[in-house]
Amino acid sequence: MQQLAIFGGTFDPVHWGHLIVAETALHQVPIEHVIWVPSLNPPHKQAALFQHRLEMVQKAIADQPAFTVSLVEIYRHGTSYAINTLIDLSTFYPNTHWYWIVGLDTFQTLPRWHRVDELAQLCHWLIAPRLIRGETIAESQSICNQVEQELTKRSIHIHWQLLTIPLVGVSSSLIRDRCRDGQSIRYLVPESVRNYIAKHNLYGS
Repeated sequence: MQQLAIFGGTFDPVHWGHLIVAETALHQVPIEHVIWVPSLNPPHKQAALFQHRLEMVQKAIADQPAFTVSLVEIYRHGTSYAINTLIDLSTFYPNTHWYWIVGLDTFQTLPRWHRVDELAQLCHWLIAPRLIRGETIAESQSICNQVEQELTKRSIHIHWQLLTIPLVGVSSSLIRDRCRDGQSIRYLVPESVRNYIAKHNLYGS
């Protein structure tokens, strides 16, 4: 049985923090490939056009053969839900043990996800700690335990583990803010992504 990880998100834009998380998952867990899945219509936020976000991810991961980007979201209408993504990918990758990579902030919202009773038990959750805000690993683990307890009360059982990642104080919102304010984003994103953002004047004021 192959071991694959899904890394979903808006990636608006993709940055070095995303890449470090995916690379860490690749080596901390016996994963063969990380499948990046940019959300077509994120349910809770507005984002840059899907084609822009897709192309930036493709440029960012081009030099890592263990990374691939999925176009599964292009063929779906309506809101992007994680359960649909996993079901669709399972048709392309049968006989797979699935992992799902998420940030701690996102993992905290898991109990409110669409059809979480099905989704939570279909994959092993890999969680990137929220070190950008100064929480310790113990605090991040405590938050994950709280999520697990909340789901257990609903008879939903999950498997999860924290990823051991270096401290990277970068976020997509920070990059968008710096672009809007005319500040440099060099070294916050891959150079290919920085050039793409400049060429298409993304996130400008």
